[in-house]
Amino acid sequence: MSSAEKTPLSCAKCSALWQKQGTTNCWSDPKSRPGRPGYCPSQREAQVIEESFRKYTGDSEDARLARVAAEVEGLCYQPVPGSDAVNARWTRVEDTIALAKLMGWKKIGIGTCIGLLEESSRLSDILSAQGFEPLSVCCKAGSIDKLELGIPEEAKVRPGTFEPACNPIAQARLLNQSKTDMNIIVGLCVGHDMLFAKYSEAPTTTLVVKDRVTGHNPAAVLYGQNFYYKRLQKQLVIKVD
Repeated sequence: MSSAEKTPLSCAKCSALWQKQGTTNCWSDPKSRPGRPGYCPSQREAQVIEESFRKYTGDSEDARLARVAAEVEGLCYQPVPGSDAVNARWTRVEDTIALAKLMGWKKIGIGTCIGLLEESSRLSDILSAQGFEPLSVCCKAGSIDKLELGIPEEAKVRPGTFEPACNPIAQARLLNQSKTDMNIIVGLCVGHDMLFAKYSEAPTTTLVVKDRVTGHNPAAVLYGQNFYYKRLQKQLVIKVD
């Protein structure tokens, strides 16, 4: 089958199988697996999967990070004595701290939105208490007007006022100069977070995803699909000619 003839990758569709059987092909014991759907990459893209997995088995930094991440995943849960159930016991903040500790990272950069300076300050306090050296850079560093981007005045949040542009590349470069071991994104705008991650030399994770409506909990939209956010399946968010 040529690439053009392949069924598109659609692993999300396996949610129906999970809801029905509590498992999927890739999660099941090889001795009792349900059949693989046509869009499953496990078989049709086996070469890519195997080549990728081999990168985790050597002595590279990527391999070490993959092993530590798998170890942290296990530590995130606590077995229930006498039961096959497990309880989640760590928050994302604790996951992040454990990963950095086990990787031996010390200097932690924070790429923060100006609207979440308080949250970044609290994160810095936690990181310091855990033995790390936190450094933070605000998205508006440099205070350059958005007009310098070439966008019109009416594209500002508050037209007619001074409004500084976000500068995620500068955020990343400043943390690069500080030689951070790891960087954490705290609430950067969509797109700005991409540029930050692209230019960051240190491994980057996201702790807070900006969502101005849901209190930075974008998953709330996914849980409200049957009622409150049904509009997302019925009307375009924005029309671009």
